[in-house]
Amino acid sequence: MTEQLSTLRAKREQALAGGGAKRVEAQHAKGKLTARERLALLLDEASFQELGALATSSNTAFGSDAANYPGDGIITGFGKVNGRRVAVYAQDFTVLGGSFSEVQANKISRIQDLAVASGIPLIGLNDSGGARVQEGVKSLAAYGEVFFRNVQASGVIPQLSLIMGPCAGGAVYSPALTDFTIMVKGTSNMFLTGPDIIKTVTGEEVSAEDLGGAWIHNSTSGVAQFMADDEHSAIRTAKTVLSYLPQNNSEDPPEIVSMDNPDRMDDALNTIVPPDDHFAYDMREVLGRIFDTDSLLEVHQHYAGNAIAAFARLQGHAVGIIANQPSVMSGCLDINASDKIARHITLCDAFNIPLITFVDCPGYLPGVEQEYSGVIRHGAKIIYAYCQATVPKISIVTRKAIGGSYVALSSKQMNNDVAFAWPTAQIAVMGAEGAARLLNRKAIADAADPKAEEARFIAEYRERFFNPYEAANVGQIDEVIEPRETRPRLIRALEVLRTKVQVGVGKKHGLFPV
Repeated sequence: MTEQLSTLRAKREQALAGGGAKRVEAQHAKGKLTARERLALLLDEASFQELGALATSSNTAFGSDAANYPGDGIITGFGKVNGRRVAVYAQDFTVLGGSFSEVQANKISRIQDLAVASGIPLIGLNDSGGARVQEGVKSLAAYGEVFFRNVQASGVIPQLSLIMGPCAGGAVYSPALTDFTIMVKGTSNMFLTGPDIIKTVTGEEVSAEDLGGAWIHNSTSGVAQFMADDEHSAIRTAKTVLSYLPQNNSEDPPEIVSMDNPDRMDDALNTIVPPDDHFAYDMREVLGRIFDTDSLLEVHQHYAGNAIAAFARLQGHAVGIIANQPSVMSGCLDINASDKIARHITLCDAFNIPLITFVDCPGYLPGVEQEYSGVIRHGAKIIYAYCQATVPKISIVTRKAIGGSYVALSSKQMNNDVAFAWPTAQIAVMGAEGAARLLNRKAIADAADPKAEEARFIAEYRERFFNPYEAANVGQIDEVIEPRETRPRLIRALEVLRTKVQVGVGKKHGLFPV
């Protein structure tokens, strides 16, 4: 028995050593932690239970059998984050550059299956040079095993991906299929084809950072939802995101004890919207004054700044937020904002997170490029997502709700549960200037003073329609409220709606606009 125990302990020590001291040192020199160091930061102390630590590759092609390591460059298992059970995997770059292999796929697939069966979140820490070339088509087929399970788990358990180093080729699709992707400035990147291949094929020269770094994917492509200054911050972000999510789709998000007064009214909200609607204001300030103190967490903060997607808490309960941002592009909807909004709605609905929408939108961004690029198709995603969502839905029109944007942004007609409006709300078919030209064109042209006649009609149109009372008269707005009342109004509405049950039409699935 002593001999067998010695053998076991030796194998375990080898697995714990990763690629050895020199490769660990090289990892640290790049400003990166090892896979085990990352897991130690992520998981509660002494909670990690590893699976597959001794699995090794059977491949012998191109002398690869001379570089077999226990675990094969990936660590998988279970642990706890702030007392909550999670499944995890972490690629180990010190072992064969974390290259993706058949063994890696088997280990990840195993932990994916167990996560779904147990109803617990799955967190992946990616740091890999790509598919293991020595395994040929086996390494490519291995990706498919993981992708399939990503899709099966989607909307069932939360899936978080942390990009802690390179992530290239087929490897990028797994994070893209998960719920959240977190990247690290300077050390992580994602791309299908790297700078060398791009230069060879197209002649374009670009660095890895400029092609697929954290800022690019957070601000330009929208592939990643969060960006961190370093790995410690990335792991803290993952923990924060997880705190707003349930264990699985059959549970509610965790509730925390809030010390914020549920009846708190902020008088500053009554004056936050400028009297002149040509002036902007920061919707973030509105949200910060309404929700529990310091509870706002933006998703896709650096992407499509004309829209805000976020999590927050009301009296300790997690909620999802959709809001127009009037300080960017006047809060207009465009293609990127539509995608951002629709995705967040769908995610919140999947995980039983109530949706609160703050509307200040003059309409969809006009332009040939937007039309040619399919703004109709992308805008339809918002409508589809809201109509499909069965979680409690509350809307607050703070100022502009013009034309199609009013309908799309959680209107009563799309099965919204409660619709509030501030006295500053402007709910109309179109802007006053456009209405003047459309409805009174001849009278304006024939007037002795066309400019004065146009101004008179605009003023008349504004007085009649640029307020919430016409909509309230016909039941499209449930209540016009003082802005300072918004927090207690939302809390009381959610107390009622928390037990909402809505059964949809039986079908395999709808055709989401793509």
